[in-house]
Amino acid sequence: MPVSKATATLAVALAALAAYAQQIPAPPAAPTPPGPNAARGPRPAPPPLVSLPGSPADRKQDDYTFGPDSMVHEGVPQGTWDKITWGKETGKSEIFPGTERFVWTYVPAQYDPKIPAALMVIQDGVRQYAEREDNRPAARKAEYRVPTVLDNLIARGELPVIITVFIDPGSGDIHGRNGNPNFSSRSFEYDTVSDQYSQFLATEILPLVEKKYNIRKDAAGRAIGGISSGAICAFTVAWNHPDWFGKVLSDVGSFTNIRGGHVYPQLVLASERKPLKIHMQDGINDNRRPDDLQRDWYLQNEAMRAALVQKGYAVKYVLGDGVHSSKHGGAILPDSLRWLWSDQAPK
Repeated sequence: MPVSKATATLAVALAALAAYAQQIPAPPAAPTPPGPNAARGPRPAPPPLVSLPGSPADRKQDDYTFGPDSMVHEGVPQGTWDKITWGKETGKSEIFPGTERFVWTYVPAQYDPKIPAALMVIQDGVRQYAEREDNRPAARKAEYRVPTVLDNLIARGELPVIITVFIDPGSGDIHGRNGNPNFSSRSFEYDTVSDQYSQFLATEILPLVEKKYNIRKDAAGRAIGGISSGAICAFTVAWNHPDWFGKVLSDVGSFTNIRGGHVYPQLVLASERKPLKIHMQDGINDNRRPDDLQRDWYLQNEAMRAALVQKGYAVKYVLGDGVHSSKHGGAILPDSLRWLWSDQAPK
């Protein structure tokens, strides 16, 4: 079968990526203090949007829509919320001092305290994942409709009973500009390749949840995920602690050189395979930087996928023609969760 021009171009790019990856030093053991990103110089004009072969003729790039599993249906039981402001109602954070954040926990209607429930932790959780429909405050968006998706899939037995913790990144001022959080600690918390955020979960967030609810302790019953920087954050936690989380959901993951995350494809290849199941989504128009492969989101996700496949990981990679957005990931979320939790579904 002849090799397409796009495939040949990608092969050349990935070969170059592998070449420079061998020269990349190991990431620092401890994160640097938060601060503005270093000057990067002028950015080139982005390349024009392109479509994947076989895309529906009546759909434009990144024009994805929600399906029935993301819609509220009469008669489907809905879960309940447990909402706190971490750092205000719980005391100051020791790991990320000076920050506050919203932490919401969603408990399905089918939860039985006598039976340990599965756990899912989502970064950027309240701001991007927790809304059920589009009638939301300006600070939040109904980009994934996770509560509705969980309600529908759990009710049909396509997912186990999952208690989901939605965590926002830290803000220095949670009621700042226009009354919205400023998320000032987001990049420091999410993009830094270290164990600091893992310890934040383990010592400050999850103990509160586990005191209230009967949660499974096995990694197969625990997932962690996010979008963009939240995705690389989720992978970092599972990579460092595969005994805590056995499943990762990554949408348009920032496996790029923001704070050293571009090392991951090479680290995956150089390390023993870990017991992780990983769902990845990206778009061929995701933050293209052909002049700087370390900061090309699409190519870094391709390199990450290739490394995971080569090492024999359980990985599913869904590639669309979207940009760096939640449209594709939100539209396919029901299928993403079905695949990620297929080994735990009651059916």
